[in-house]
Amino acid sequence: MIVASMRNNANPPSMINCSMRLESNSRDILTFPLIVRMATRVAHNVLAVLRRGDAERMQVFAKELVALQPHVLFARSTPVTAALLKETHTIPIVFTVVSDPVGDHLVESLARPGGQRDRVHQRRIFAGRQMVGIAQTDCAQHQAFDPKLAPGGGSYYTRLIEATAPSFAVTPTATPVHGAVEIERTISEFAREPNGGLVVLPDGTTNTHRELIVTLAARHRVPTIYAFRDNVVDGGLISYGVDVVDQFLQAAGYVDRILKGAKPAELPVQLPTKFELTINLKTAKALGLDVPLQLQQRADELIE
Repeated sequence: MIVASMRNNANPPSMINCSMRLESNSRDILTFPLIVRMATRVAHNVLAVLRRGDAERMQVFAKELVALQPHVLFARSTPVTAALLKETHTIPIVFTVVSDPVGDHLVESLARPGGQRDRVHQRRIFAGRQMVGIAQTDCAQHQAFDPKLAPGGGSYYTRLIEATAPSFAVTPTATPVHGAVEIERTISEFAREPNGGLVVLPDGTTNTHRELIVTLAARHRVPTIYAFRDNVVDGGLISYGVDVVDQFLQAAGYVDRILKGAKPAELPVQLPTKFELTINLKTAKALGLDVPLQLQQRADELIE
């Protein structure tokens, strides 16, 4: 997703290429209009860009958008933010759903992002300990991710999980995937292992193929943990991660402040404070799993 607030003397904007899909059952579709309304309230001309695509197409979209010289850009995800930064270091970029902005060289530091990235809004996904703790003990745990799109090539997440796994008697295994064919093959292969589970790490590939992953996990009866609530709404077993709606609301506030004249250098990167645990009890029953009452009580949402 990219939202651009256009200069007041610009020609009326039109819908052009984009970088993220909005699903009817996704709460992104509820928060996206807030970003647009907040930008429109100040700048009047707002360009909303919505499409999913590969890295090359995303770079083309970013180039087209930057050429319009907006007042501010709002981006969701690391790949989208990186694509925009390749095209501009002068237009302010507010970003969210970015796990490791320093490690991925999007900002110099959290307190002083530097350049025109000072007004970034950062979101850190995954609390490694909580994710491993939710998983069954004494089991093999596979982590599916795309090293081309995941932060740090996937190491940002896998380090957290590997550091915590021994205390839960979990054996983690990194499983790189690059597309639908590899996703189907790897899930089919480790579904043959007894007492195993899958952790789907968040990146562009696993998000694009989330429906396929949910379907395969159900077909092969693989207990699977996700980072996004939407996966559980689609039929996934369980998710734990930051509240995306809360992140969008905070990002909208940064867009508003910049359009009203705030200096980017005075806006540090924000860390998430609100996390949510979602459990699909219907899926658990289909997998033959009993969700402990204590875990149900900890959940922010139970889907039945």
